[in-house]
This record gives sequence, structure tokens and C-alpha cells, in this order.
Amino acid sequence: MLFRNKYRYIVLIVLTLCSCRSSDQSRTVLSFWAMGAEGENIQSLLPAFYALHPDIQVRVQAIPWSAAHDLLLTAFAGGSYPDVCQLGNTWIPEFQAIGAIMALDSCLQSSTVSRESFFPGIWETNVIHGHVYGIPWYVDTRLLFYRTDLFERVGYAHAPKDWDDWLQVSRRLTQSGQSPYALFLSTRFNDWQVPVILIMQNEGRLLRDDDCYGAFDDPATLKALEFYIQFFREKLAIMNMSEVANVYQGFSDGVFAMMITGPWNVNEMSKRSPDLQDRWTTAPLPARLNGASTAGGASLVIFSQSPHHRQAWIFIEYLTRVETQRHFFELTRDLPAVREAWNVDEIQQDDEIMAFYRQLEGAMPTPKIAEWEQVAVKLQEYLELVIFERMTLKEAMKALNRDVDRILEKRRWMIQRGLLY
Repeated sequence: MLFRNKYRYIVLIVLTLCSCRSSDQSRTVLSFWAMGAEGENIQSLLPAFYALHPDIQVRVQAIPWSAAHDLLLTAFAGGSYPDVCQLGNTWIPEFQAIGAIMALDSCLQSSTVSRESFFPGIWETNVIHGHVYGIPWYVDTRLLFYRTDLFERVGYAHAPKDWDDWLQVSRRLTQSGQSPYALFLSTRFNDWQVPVILIMQNEGRLLRDDDCYGAFDDPATLKALEFYIQFFREKLAIMNMSEVANVYQGFSDGVFAMMITGPWNVNEMSKRSPDLQDRWTTAPLPARLNGASTAGGASLVIFSQSPHHRQAWIFIEYLTRVETQRHFFELTRDLPAVREAWNVDEIQQDDEIMAFYRQLEGAMPTPKIAEWEQVAVKLQEYLELVIFERMTLKEAMKALNRDVDRILEKRRWMIQRGLLY
């Protein structure tokens, strides 16, 4: 019944959106779907766009993130898709695979939008089989939030620089009694990001053979995951919130001194824990063979069956202008995708935000396959079994590879028949 009600809700939204088409023939009406705070704030950017392009009207539909994925798939299948849409970067491969979004190579040929304006790893999330399918709108990545006051008490005036340093400061924090745990690491709540980042930093493999098979038994991958498990083995990491009300409270109370999270928590920490002002900051993650982190955020795409490709591209160009990106940051605090937009005092003088710029320079995309999130969830499940000592790491990764191979069976079938490329 819940499943049925969920899809009834989605179909009702699609029908409502479809009925909202303008009869004004003097202007092209673009339908733009955006999620969350972005959808709520985009209206403030439109007056300047209309001043430049009075022949285009943008009809914005804000949709909740929780319903967005299913809603977009239902809309595409039912022919009631938007012209332009915000897509999470990890969704790009799935929508490209079903033919929902168009390649933007021809648009880029005569445009002011260029690859060089963006962080390399973020741009790469939109490139599939050599073609560009999305333009970065805003960016995020994961880095280290840490308690500077607790670090100073154990002789550290800076964040750990590498993995050895990371373990050392973690041991000092717990052994000195400054913090019951050094680090918050969850195996739930989308925290597959942390072990994947460590694998990337150690130049391990996640998948092999054109991303058709699991490669989690790769020696460099196993070494990275052994390092991750070590935080739990030595009781340096807390993995659930049973001891505190929430992650902000745990960080504020000093239950743990470090956490790995994204830019949205800069504002959240300031609002929820004003008493911590000047006692915490951010820093790029401790590095191994490189300083990688995941390439996140959202991009702008054009639905392939839209009749307004030219006008849709004009709107994307506007949203990625330096001035527009800066204005959007002021409205939402979403990190600008265009690097030049960071060159303002408000950002340059904010140490917590600028750490993200340095981390974004090393951001890397996760495998660009439609099944990636299924793979990532399986990784979380098996790592939890290892943490609770129900399997060894080698046993778990061997079993994970088998599960991943099954998940990717359809991908192999499609590639063999030339249906994917």
C-alpha cells in the first residue's frame, strides 16, 4: 500500500506539472525542475535572466529530493519531462543510459562555457563515453571537520597531513582522555563515501573490465580498507549515535574530535553549536598517494525530447556565469562550480569554505555507471560485517565481488550487444 501511494503521489505531481504549460505564444516557456533549497531560491536569479532574454520565460518547479529520482523517471517514461533539470552527479550515468538527457558537445562548440572553468574531477562526472551530458551547477566534496582546541591539547596545531599522522593524532586524543573517540565514521547514511575515498587515495580499484566486474580484492583496495577498519579495531571511531542525540551534539560535546562531511555542515555547525566558535575548522583529508575525495554536487542537463534545446542552453549558460554563480552562493551557500566565482572576499576570507576549494582540486568521480549506488550500498553492508567480526576483510570482499558481478550482469549483456555505447 505504501509503495502504491508513493507512485500515486508521483503521478499526480507529473500530471500537475504537465498541465502548467503557458498559452503565451510570444515567449518560449522553459520548464526547469530543481530540488530542495535550490528550487526554492532559483526565482531570485530570474529577473536578471529576463533582462537579458525577454523572449524566454522559465517556469520553475521545486521538487523534494526524496521524491526526485522516481519522479524524474516517471516523467520521462510518461512524456511529461522538464526542458532543463538539476541532476545529482551520480544520477547522470543512469539518465544517460536510458536516453533521457542529451549530449551537450554541439552546444559547447560555440559557447562561453568551457571545461577549463570547472574543477577537473567535477567536470569529469558529466563525461560519459567521451561526450558531455551535464554542466556543473554547484559542487561539494567530503573533507575533515576537526576540533582545533582538542587537537592543541594533544600537541597538534594543524590537521593530520597523511594516514600515519591521522592514526597518531587519533591515538593521542583517545589515550589522553581528551575525547572518547577520535572520529565519527558511520557505515550507514550514505557513508560509503569514506571507504571509497580511501580506496581512491591509495589508487586501488573498485571495478574492472570496463566497470563490468567487482575489483574489491585488488591489493591496493584491500590495504585502504584495512586502514579504514583499523579505526574500529582500535576503538578510535564511533559508528552510531547511541551515545549522543545527533552528530552536531557529539562534535560539540567532544564525544569525537573529527568527522568527514560536506559543505552544508559549515553553516549547520555555526547555527547549532555557536558555543564552538573558533574551536573547530575544516581541512583537506589526510592524503595517501594522492589527495582524492569524491566529486559531488549537482549538474544542469537538458532532456533529450525537449523542443527547446537552444533556449535551454541559453539558460544553462546564464546559470554558470561567474556573477550568477556568486549570487547563487549568497542565496544558498552552495559552493560555486565555476572556479573564478570563488575569487571574492566573502569566500576567500572564509577558512572553512576555502578548505573545500583545495579538496575539490583533487576530487574524483565514482564509477560512471547506472548501478553505482547499488554497488556502494553493498560495500557498506559487507564492511559492517567485517567491523563486527562476522567475516574477515578478504572473505567479505570476495563475497562483495560476487554480488557486484550479479548487479552488473545487465550492464555486461547490454555492452555485448552494443546497446550501451
